[in-house]
Amino acid sequence: MGELVRLEVDGAVATIRLDRPPMNALNAELQDGLRAIAAEVSGRSDIRAVVLYGGERIFAAGADIKEMADLAYTDMVERSGALQSSFTAVARIPKPVIAAVTGYALGGGCELALTADLRIAAADARFGQPEILLGLIPGAGGTQRLTRLVGPAVAKDLVFTGRMVDATEALAIGLVNRVVPAADTYGEAVALAQRLARGPAYALRAAKEAIDRGLETDLDTGLEIERIQFAALFATEDRTIGMRSFVADGPGKARFTGT
Repeated sequence: MGELVRLEVDGAVATIRLDRPPMNALNAELQDGLRAIAAEVSGRSDIRAVVLYGGERIFAAGADIKEMADLAYTDMVERSGALQSSFTAVARIPKPVIAAVTGYALGGGCELALTADLRIAAADARFGQPEILLGLIPGAGGTQRLTRLVGPAVAKDLVFTGRMVDATEALAIGLVNRVVPAADTYGEAVALAQRLARGPAYALRAAKEAIDRGLETDLDTGLEIERIQFAALFATEDRTIGMRSFVADGPGKARFTGT
């Protein structure tokens, strides 16, 4: 785990750092590392926001094709579940997760970026799902998370053609939230994570769960999920702090404790 994926914690912000140069190819060992670190981050109360980062030059160029090239159908039946579960573990971290995307985020790299709640892209970043060019389809969320994010028409364009999009187009189609100069990408992601880490932890967790679970169901069920989460937050200290601060000093001045 420590060799290919690193967990770096600074205050209340954790960075999950891919470290498999030169391309951060997502082999089985790296997938196992992601799953283990996601579990650790999820369980640590001192971590309140997360940055997902591949380094200054590249986020992740996709799966390790050399590792996969000679696999048989039966091999992939056994391994595809582990591939998806490692990405799902990141997606289900119950805290805000921000992907800082530099260079290429292709195939599995794009799918990994999709597991984050927010994506900050370098101006020279490139995104794509090129699996169709290998005679495949995305297998770690590309047909599902991408569609939920950008809509079926855009997702089909990207998946059917396998083409890459630059940061400007990624922003226009809603694939990323913000585009910044390449040198500022990680710093911008950390700054946003620090801001969110100062927020009401349980409210952020509830918001993430309500949005993510609501996308998986019908509107009435989603509204019920929202109602339950909304009411439950009245048991938190941060709700009391936030409302009292609003009454006394106006919005945006509460100092939350995360409880």
